[in-house]
Amino acid sequence: MFQRLPSLNFAHPLPYGAIPHEDGVQFVVFSRSATAMRVLLYDRVDDRDPSETIDFDRDLNRWGDIWSMFIPGVQVGQLYHFQTEGPYEPERGHRFDANARLIDPYAGALAGHFQSADDGIIRPPKCVVSSQEFNWKGDRHLRRELSETIIYELHVRGFTKGKSSGVQHPGTYLGVIEKIPYLQSLGVTAVELMPVHEFPIFDCQGNKPDHPNYWGYDPLAFFSPHRGYAAGSEPGCQVVEFKQMVRALHQAGIEVILDVVFNHTAEGNERGPVLSFKGLENRVYYMLEKGGQYYRNFSGCGNTVNGNHPIVRELIFHCLRHWVHNYHVDGFRFDLASILSRGRDGKLVPNPPVVETIGEDPLLADTKIIAEAWDAAGAYQVGTFGDLRWAEWNGRYRDDVRKFWRGDSHTLGSLATRLAGSSDLYQAGGRRPYHSINFITSHDGFTLNDLVSYSRKHNEDNGEGNRDGDNHNNSDNYGVEGPTRRRTIRRVRLRQLKNMQATLFLSQGTPMLVSGDECRRTQRGNNNAYCQDNAVSWFDWKLVSRHAELRRFCQELIAFRMAEPTVRQRDFLNGGAQRPDGFPGVRWFNADGLEVDWSQDDHSLICMLAAVPPKDDLSPSGRHLLLMTHAGTLPRMFSLPKSVRRVPWRLFVDTAADSPEDIHPQADGPPPPADGQIELVNGSLVCYVAPSGFGS
Repeated sequence: MFQRLPSLNFAHPLPYGAIPHEDGVQFVVFSRSATAMRVLLYDRVDDRDPSETIDFDRDLNRWGDIWSMFIPGVQVGQLYHFQTEGPYEPERGHRFDANARLIDPYAGALAGHFQSADDGIIRPPKCVVSSQEFNWKGDRHLRRELSETIIYELHVRGFTKGKSSGVQHPGTYLGVIEKIPYLQSLGVTAVELMPVHEFPIFDCQGNKPDHPNYWGYDPLAFFSPHRGYAAGSEPGCQVVEFKQMVRALHQAGIEVILDVVFNHTAEGNERGPVLSFKGLENRVYYMLEKGGQYYRNFSGCGNTVNGNHPIVRELIFHCLRHWVHNYHVDGFRFDLASILSRGRDGKLVPNPPVVETIGEDPLLADTKIIAEAWDAAGAYQVGTFGDLRWAEWNGRYRDDVRKFWRGDSHTLGSLATRLAGSSDLYQAGGRRPYHSINFITSHDGFTLNDLVSYSRKHNEDNGEGNRDGDNHNNSDNYGVEGPTRRRTIRRVRLRQLKNMQATLFLSQGTPMLVSGDECRRTQRGNNNAYCQDNAVSWFDWKLVSRHAELRRFCQELIAFRMAEPTVRQRDFLNGGAQRPDGFPGVRWFNADGLEVDWSQDDHSLICMLAAVPPKDDLSPSGRHLLLMTHAGTLPRMFSLPKSVRRVPWRLFVDTAADSPEDIHPQADGPPPPADGQIELVNGSLVCYVAPSGFGS
């Protein structure tokens, strides 16, 4: 094969990846144990073999453990792989394979699919030499504070892939752009995108799998936007289209948060393929055990990324900067983030270096940093993850709110704590209520509709005998498993949907809503739809009009929250100190209007939340809230506490009322009865609002 003589110009050892210059490209890759390194160049995406193979010179092209070579004449759009030689000694952790074609860990884009391996050689998608040039038209990060944020979790493909979406480019970044008016109409301030870094579409034999990894939690290349979400077919077009999406969302006032997966990769365990990291420096990139022959599995996916090794820590650090600087993303949600708290031996360590590095990085200072503070091996760090820079998915909030509204015993105190911002988890560490990302559902589990429609999971279509997915969902069907025509059950379910939405948006903290929960999207009881790239997972846009009542309810709650500082407080609620208007920050009462006895097993609660005083003459004054929650199975009479009966309350929310009386957007509904007696039906919530200035 023809060997192009590399130029010695631009022989810089850093940065990593394929760096385009005016007259060629610099290829830079790390490998400590390789004995030889080469670049494979391809002319077309569907080429099975390279048109050129160019060897690195060990004397001229190696700087320490970094292999760096400038190849003249190569341009943006060039397709390539790396290939190495080195020891194959699994018992010592080495898995070099001289025949393997390797994805560049720093590749800016991938093109094509896996090609059939009938000759025993796995051919992964090809790397693309990418340019980051783009006309951002002055775009900058929006820098919205967490306390002012409402997150909407969505799947780029599933959001518009269904025929009912009516978009020109279904299932793509451009399709998301077409639905921005809908996002604006909801009032959300940020989209949290499920994984958009590269993951496999075909299997290693080049076949479309029966059960694809639809969610995308199977990384191939951390720096590359997923090619499967591009509308175009030109190699690297996803780079431009992703930036177009971010720019358009920013223009609409919506931030972009990425769900990133630095805990495992698509290479799997010792039986998995050699695609990238295994063939470059397996012992560095993964946590190994038993001398290096086997992989530690804290992710539940076969391998675990060695995040606190200095080389891997550097890769993660560069990757986050890459997405912030080159793609203008506004934050990250770290999947199974507790793995980042594990040292190189797999044990949880205090002040883990990679967690500290992320929190202290100056380029990330304006971004949102959110941890899923647990992993698949038993670590659960909700309330203790990282430092003041880190917010967390509050799994305790999810569980406690679900249990209360299901009517579980002894859940009243837990509900109050979650409504008030989860001080039990965050106050002692110096954090604020907004560090709690409050959610009742996420992509992982039931949708909100299914949470009130199914008592157990129904994952048979996943092909795993219904053994996958969580068995502890704190859900209920209220009499019939799945859809029903029974009017009484349908009314109870709708009330419960409104109860949980109202709880979410009236709680202190940062709320997250899952795409479709505002209009009763269902997965037919599947609580682990990771492989359902079909109507089970896709957003059905017919639901937007079919369930306009719930959608309106959700919209008005969001609008109220964004206008009402009392439910977005930056400090934890103070139940003792009196405010100038005579109210303490928060008070709790039972249904009789008396101080709560928390030792009693009750299902009814009144929360009096005092208005937030204006910060200055230009700041809006908050309003008082009186929230009544009743999860009992029978109607119950509530008595207004005597200390607040003289306040001019007006109805804001009544989840038992028919639309449009279920929510009054201007909080100008009828006042409470003159005698202060209010009957709540079983499983319902009522909220009154009053202007500040009226004390006890």
